[in-house]
Amino acid sequence: MTRPCPGADYGYRLPKIKPPPGSCFTQAYVFGPSVKFPYAAERGYTPPDCPVEEYLKLLGLDRGVIIHGSAHGSDNSVSIAGVASSPDRLRGIAVIQPDVSDRELEDLNAGGMRGFRLSPMLAGAISTDHLEPMAEKVAQYGWHVVLHVNDVGELVDLTPRLKALKIGFVVDHLGRVRGGQGIDHLGFQALLSLLRETDHGWAKLASWYRLSDSGPPYDDLTPLARALIEARRDRIVWGTNWPHPILRVTRCRTTAICSISSWHGVAMRRPASRFWSITRRLFMDSSKYYGG
Repeated sequence: MTRPCPGADYGYRLPKIKPPPGSCFTQAYVFGPSVKFPYAAERGYTPPDCPVEEYLKLLGLDRGVIIHGSAHGSDNSVSIAGVASSPDRLRGIAVIQPDVSDRELEDLNAGGMRGFRLSPMLAGAISTDHLEPMAEKVAQYGWHVVLHVNDVGELVDLTPRLKALKIGFVVDHLGRVRGGQGIDHLGFQALLSLLRETDHGWAKLASWYRLSDSGPPYDDLTPLARALIEARRDRIVWGTNWPHPILRVTRCRTTAICSISSWHGVAMRRPASRFWSITRRLFMDSSKYYGG
């Protein structure tokens, strides 16, 4: 029997300061409706329906990315339908099998998918053992891989492989470093080196509330997020991980944009021009990376 998940956080609020045109939100899921898009039998959790219409309400930005949730397995129909609902605004990241056919990849690409995700920590997911051959298969489409490790320490051994990879990669969720592990952790240092020493690697600021050891307002994640931004501001993307699947605690309802502003050292009460002069690249580069 799979774990049920709490429902989506519908207490979100849009920021008072509107982001610049072309800004992009790169981490959210759509689930169901399950009567139309059934969940996979081998899934590790069972989320309530969170259809694309709710994502579009949440967005508040010009563009967004749907990350295909493992609860739907490698049947990407729900995510493709989500992208199709607003093709000028949305793109997607697929879940694929190592033996995916060229025809399947063509269909996914035509449906707005722009990469695939390896998430070995989740039930039914594909391990990093398949990283290179899968990367070779998708390279012709200009795709990238989103890597969701279980522990930041895994990045130490993955570093030489990622540096040699022939496609772009995004390390998800701040590399899953825990707040208590700190900047000096070898795995986090490996992530910083990947950002500094490659031009095809990115890091994603998302899901920090899961990684905090101190709880809201997650101050223990601030130095880690700032270190990533300072290491390579032009290689950072962001998202909130809405609707927060497999979350066992109540999520703080502070918006992602407020958190990011504090990481840049800018309070939201500052003039909008000052805030966006500092954060524009972060929001805009997300759009450039996932667009097309």
